[in-house]
Amino acid sequence: MLKLHTNLLLGAALLSGAALAQAPKSGANLNAPDAPPGKPLNQNLLPGEPPHPAPGSYGYDAKTGKFKMPEMTPDAYGAHPVEGSLPYLDQNTYAKNFKQEGFYPFVAGAGHSWQASFDWQGRRYLYDYETWHYNVFDITDPRDMKLVGKKNFDIKGGEHQFGPFTVKYNKSLGKMIAVQCYETPRYGVVWNKYGNPDQVKALRDRKMLRGFRMFEVTGPLWTDWKLLSETSLDPYHSAKDPVQQGSGCQDVPVYDGDKYLFVAGAPDDTFANTEYKTYLFAGGQMAFDVSNPSEPKRLSMWWAPGSRLGEEEEYKKNPRAGNKTSWMGARMPLFIPTPVEKGGKYGYAAMGGFGFYVIDISDPKAMKQVAHIDMPVSVTGTEGDNIDVSKVATTGMVYYSGYPMSEDCYEPFKDIYAIDVRDPLKPKIAYTLPRPVPDASAPFTDFCQRRGSFGPKRSGYAQIQPGTPSQRYMPYSYYNAGMQMFDLKDPAKPVIAGYFTPKMIGEIPVRDGQTQSIRALPNPVHSIFVEWDRNLVWVFSNHGMYVLSSELLGKPVTGLPK
Repeated sequence: MLKLHTNLLLGAALLSGAALAQAPKSGANLNAPDAPPGKPLNQNLLPGEPPHPAPGSYGYDAKTGKFKMPEMTPDAYGAHPVEGSLPYLDQNTYAKNFKQEGFYPFVAGAGHSWQASFDWQGRRYLYDYETWHYNVFDITDPRDMKLVGKKNFDIKGGEHQFGPFTVKYNKSLGKMIAVQCYETPRYGVVWNKYGNPDQVKALRDRKMLRGFRMFEVTGPLWTDWKLLSETSLDPYHSAKDPVQQGSGCQDVPVYDGDKYLFVAGAPDDTFANTEYKTYLFAGGQMAFDVSNPSEPKRLSMWWAPGSRLGEEEEYKKNPRAGNKTSWMGARMPLFIPTPVEKGGKYGYAAMGGFGFYVIDISDPKAMKQVAHIDMPVSVTGTEGDNIDVSKVATTGMVYYSGYPMSEDCYEPFKDIYAIDVRDPLKPKIAYTLPRPVPDASAPFTDFCQRRGSFGPKRSGYAQIQPGTPSQRYMPYSYYNAGMQMFDLKDPAKPVIAGYFTPKMIGEIPVRDGQTQSIRALPNPVHSIFVEWDRNLVWVFSNHGMYVLSSELLGKPVTGLPK
């Protein structure tokens, strides 16, 4: 093992499982499973890729108990333990100002999943799902949740994939309407587009709807819904064409049950200026008129300058250009605090490596950019993914973040940036939220030691979570740090008011009464869903679903809110 001077950071060299196994186990960790050993780093980097950081430039400092993360790294999947990393998967659960109301060992996607809820005939239903599978639950009593439906999709056999969706009541129609998006795979078809034209061709030739469907919701089960329309984002092909251009519709659509729908995506193959190895498209933002859900009409599109073929001169101005690593363009639709139909004027766009944008959406037929911030470079990992806009009306602040993609902190830390948009024409970064620190009882002093990924994912989906968000508290899913809730009472001094950090791995039921663990270690907690109207936070882990309450949010509500 490489020995460094005691004043330098320790642990820049990858360690073997044998070397890590010397650390003691105790308490809940007496029988904890071993953590994976480190994998050799890929030394055959593509031209332009960030180099691996020099040994000693990052790692755990035993003297201070803190971990310094690298300034830049290439994509490096797999474990990267260093001296100070835990040799086992921590089985402790840590909580502050949160109480566990229930736990259910259901997992729709161990490393990623979406959620959606809606009320139907006096009951509340929750979908937990991925593109190939969903579970639907009756959560009217959160302490006695019941599985009421599930479905697996045979995508390889030709069945169309599932997709992220939202359900809203349309007052003018007197019906519940759902919008569901479909996007080309981000992983699994293209593993490295550079030098693998067969993979690129396979994705371009993929037969699927690259757009969205609209349904009339006629009950709690998706299989009963009435299909109203299918719309391709591709202007050159209809939804009936088996092969279409572009990415399709990225992530959960923005629909308030009224006239307008906002989605993200690349409508054709010219939106291609992105570095990411497994993805071909640089998505933009699109608006549709869906006042007649049976005949959606495209109104306008905005995209970040430099996104399209032919815009290379603009694209090359970005310091990420050519690094074969950065995601450029949309990953999610606009974040809109007030619907256009209710007087909303602005939407906020997280455009990956292109940065943060303020978009005037007051006329959806002519969306236009009014402001932009180049965000600090933070490669590797996702740099611009989520914006929490739930507090902008009262504070003038939105919260912008990406998320980590590497294990064991082998990438720069992903900050959550508070952006002051009180003057929407001149937004500015005001501060960053504090980095979570472990519970005092934990057998580690920095979350980088706990294994897996460490950093923010998302604060849920404000547009589809029921109720009115707290103007003081903001929970985030935080991977190996679980769920962290920020207190924004003093905007100049935000603090962490509470957290729930479950064990790193657990058993889930399988056939014949047997159990097994799903070793989705990078993402121990990958999602949250907040029921603001019932003061409940659902936490989705690689071993099940936790439902939590907190006195800070108020007394939990069972049954439907009155």
